[in-house]
Amino acid sequence: MAAHVEVERKYEVDSGFSLPDLREIPGLSAAAESRTHTLIAVYYDTLDLRLARRGITLRRRTGGSDDGWHLKLPKAKGVRDEIQRPAGAPGDPPPPELADLVLAVTRGRPLVAVAEIRTDRTEHALPGRKGKVLAEVVDDSVTGIRLEPRDNGVTTWRELEVELVDGAQEVLDAIGDRLIDSGAQASDTPNKLSVVLGADALPGRRSAKMRTTAQAMSAYLGAQAARILSYDPRVRLADHDDDSVHKMRTSVRRFRSILRTHRKVLDRARTKPLRTELKWLADALGEVRDLEVLQARLRAQLADLPGPSSEPGWLLRMRHQELQARERLRKVLRSQRYLALLDRIDAMVTDPPVRERAHKAARKQLPKIVTKARREMTDAYAEAEKATRDTDRNAALHETRKAAKRLRYTAEAAEPVLGKQASKIADRAERLQDVLGDNQDRIVAASRLEQIVPEPGATSDAYALGALTTLQRCGDPLTDLAKTWRKAADPKLIKKL
Repeated sequence: MAAHVEVERKYEVDSGFSLPDLREIPGLSAAAESRTHTLIAVYYDTLDLRLARRGITLRRRTGGSDDGWHLKLPKAKGVRDEIQRPAGAPGDPPPPELADLVLAVTRGRPLVAVAEIRTDRTEHALPGRKGKVLAEVVDDSVTGIRLEPRDNGVTTWRELEVELVDGAQEVLDAIGDRLIDSGAQASDTPNKLSVVLGADALPGRRSAKMRTTAQAMSAYLGAQAARILSYDPRVRLADHDDDSVHKMRTSVRRFRSILRTHRKVLDRARTKPLRTELKWLADALGEVRDLEVLQARLRAQLADLPGPSSEPGWLLRMRHQELQARERLRKVLRSQRYLALLDRIDAMVTDPPVRERAHKAARKQLPKIVTKARREMTDAYAEAEKATRDTDRNAALHETRKAAKRLRYTAEAAEPVLGKQASKIADRAERLQDVLGDNQDRIVAASRLEQIVPEPGATSDAYALGALTTLQRCGDPLTDLAKTWRKAADPKLIKKL
């Protein structure tokens, strides 16, 4: 599937607007000859507009230079990942590959044509001094028709889009400033489809109130649920470490941690099965992530070793194991069990099974929850200090790391209510987590290397294996542990909440 990152800004203009001379902008030269196209796009969504409500668009467009199916996934404000497929025949349903990428949002509901948009477009390429096109301004006269439900009339408007090609962000800013000075207005609409669908395409609004513990918890869980859905298609697409698996796994862990640390305000009989399912998903993501981390560590260390630069055969096999794990993960993400879990996550956010105490003032109750999470961390560290064998100490330090993560996530969830002090607790816990994580990575790498048997006769592979095994035993990643621990466990942090 063809894919690229789209960085653009939109501007509203009236029918009498005249495009200013953009050659005045530093770095730009004379504009290339303009081109005109008529584009016809049919947009697909579920009947309840699940894609549009999350800023996702799926369309089949003809006309212009990029006929075909386009799936656009929001990444940041003004930035979208665009995945393309050939147009196929008119009337064909959306390609299965694209439908799969939005399965977590549609939950298997049929994708139907919900709108048709005609765009009469004039493109203006903006080259730099050396002739390379830095950006493109498109002037669109648009006519949109809502197809589902029918009889919603016709919407017409004019807009400008400025898209980066080979230019820097400063070019985009300068063009935007020039357009606004000439009478254009920055547009708040995310895409053309949202204009046609109107209020029906707006995301559901959650209460911004943080007066009770339940409200603060739901807000944090809602943010994690949204992140899980945003990372899902990128995990399905990736065949290498692009951070999508790590970010999705972290959001799953955050969600699960809050269910644990807030268990006294929740109906545990109802949340325990959800925690079990979240662990199942985290483990599936973890199989890939652990292989990513291990390979990145070994490749970085291997690059510093003298000798042949070719990758050892056993490291290539590890890459193959990662690809197999990714395919197993994709099967998990296509399963009914996963879709059912997403439904349960949604229900937990919108209607959490809280006990009466969850409706008490968050300002009074959240410090107690954060304090308890901190106590679990200090208890785990105390076990590490009592251990006399390395294996027992490392196991206790690993438990300390997991407890530090829970404290970090609990403090993050409390930050909108408790402010900077909660943020400081989260930051200190994260630093401890990082120090202990380096130690755990070393232990895991050493264990994994000890299980590898190089191919007979592969002398360089055996040398690399031996050298890397030795490296895992060298040095002490815990040299900063005492100082980091003192800061993370400082009782003043809790007293100031």
